[in-house]
Amino acid sequence: MAVYAIGDVQGCKDELDTLLDRLQFDASRDRLWFVGDLVNRGPRSLDTLRFVKSLGEAAITVLGNHDLHLLALTRGGASWRDGDEGLRPIVDAPDADELLDWLQTRPLLHHDARLGISLLHAGLPPQWNLQTAATCAGEVQRRLLGEKAGQLYERMYGNEPDIWRDDLDGWDRIRFTVNAFTRLRVCDAETGRMALKFKGAPATAPRGMQPWFRIPWRKSAGERLVFGHWSAMGYVNEDHVLGLDTGCVWGGSLTGQRIDMPDAQPVRVASHTGGLPLDD
Repeated sequence: MAVYAIGDVQGCKDELDTLLDRLQFDASRDRLWFVGDLVNRGPRSLDTLRFVKSLGEAAITVLGNHDLHLLALTRGGASWRDGDEGLRPIVDAPDADELLDWLQTRPLLHHDARLGISLLHAGLPPQWNLQTAATCAGEVQRRLLGEKAGQLYERMYGNEPDIWRDDLDGWDRIRFTVNAFTRLRVCDAETGRMALKFKGAPATAPRGMQPWFRIPWRKSAGERLVFGHWSAMGYVNEDHVLGLDTGCVWGGSLTGQRIDMPDAQPVRVASHTGGLPLDD
């Protein structure tokens, strides 16, 4: 059995099909790990969602910010915005409720004890070790599966609080957790404060800010982590951290990599879309 991690698809189903052919993926024996953001800007979000769901236990995906935004649009009363039109076919599909029910049960964090690898969409604040991350992710998932899911979609938007405290509670704790797992790129190197509005390349980060995985004192150091979300940064493989968002929907590529073999190399498929203006 091979285990492959796949970067942000964002509805680029044609590129995903080509990538899986190149990886020689076989759903009867292999497994796929998706870093989240299955949907939104690309031309085939509905097909992507149906395909990944159809894989059953052969696929694991965590929630990304665009996946949560889809749920907020459909189940939390969020406003439609520029760039959301790719989600309309999902909303209008006859199996929309089934697809959204499935998406809503996806976690923010997946940990495989056998492989010693954890999957997430964006990042971990430096104050969190893996146990704290798992605890916080579980708190959000229980909200998603409970009666307060609609309230979560209404309250998850916003940039505050932007720094972790052990005594954070209520919706502040939930919002911080959602932002960390689905939006984080850089933190203040001294305090760990998250700069959630930053979307550029690491070299253009505000003074004193560093990528979350390069903070020297982060408590998750040494953990093997796979993530996406940061298309302006591109592929990363350093210090047990693997970043796979290579900006397919923005005209870059879709990247996959076998993660159960330490020396495996990334496999990339060039974008067919021609590229969109760079965003998150």
